[in-house]
Amino acid sequence: MNPDPRPDLSIPHADLVRKRQRTRAAVLGVILGAFVVLVFAITIAKIKAGMPH
Repeated sequence: MNPDPRPDLSIPHADLVRKRQRTRAAVLGVILGAFVVLVFAITIAKIKAGMPH
């Protein structure tokens, strides 16, 4: 019995998995960056709305 329950990944398959992980990480990074920009913009808008003219 094999003590390692993970399947033995061939090199091309492992490269494909790594590429998908990099792509997923990049997409999540863009989404997170967009969220930060949105929160920043909302904060600036609220601060400006509360300031007297």
